[in-house]
Amino acid sequence: MDKIVEKIFKSNENINYNNGDSNLGEKLLKLRKKLNITQIELAKISGLSHSTLSKIENNQLSPTFETILKITDGLKIDISDFISKKIEINDKKTRRVITKKNEGLKYENRNYLYETLCDEIANKKFIPILTRIKSHSIESFGNLLDHPGEEFLYVIKGEVMVYNEYYKPIKLLVGDSMYFDSNMGHALISTSDNDALVIWISTPN
Repeated sequence: MDKIVEKIFKSNENINYNNGDSNLGEKLLKLRKKLNITQIELAKISGLSHSTLSKIENNQLSPTFETILKITDGLKIDISDFISKKIEINDKKTRRVITKKNEGLKYENRNYLYETLCDEIANKKFIPILTRIKSHSIESFGNLLDHPGEEFLYVIKGEVMVYNEYYKPIKLLVGDSMYFDSNMGHALISTSDNDALVIWISTPN
């Protein structure tokens, strides 16, 4: 595995991660080929199965946010570099980006519809995401998800039941907020008739 990581570090020096694709599967495929690593090698360093990576690259599986974090951690790149549409803005003293309504980069899985905001800036300290909560029961959600980092939630529409690994579920209403460590298993469920909407802020690691 050390040889795989060493190869990635050498390749990373001259790679622009933005390839213009909003499709995460196509992005992953092109990035992996630029880094000159196989799916099997990526599976080893990310902790994901070979079949999962193959399905993502072939658009047969929409990756969760947690899965994307495992991939970017394995590739030794910043998650904002991977999901951003542009990464040309590098001056940390003068950076400013605006995202107009409905113009963020969107990706979806069975539980959430994510719209990343202000994603043109690389190497951000946190990732703001407008998230639609699609699941309406913990049974339909599946297993709780966990990953390194910290998260902040602010409910802007509907009612949300938050499940944390070491706490009792708690309902959040419009205007309520929560901060928690992401390494705890967690899930957000909409308890409204319609999907709920939250501002979700996550740190890359």
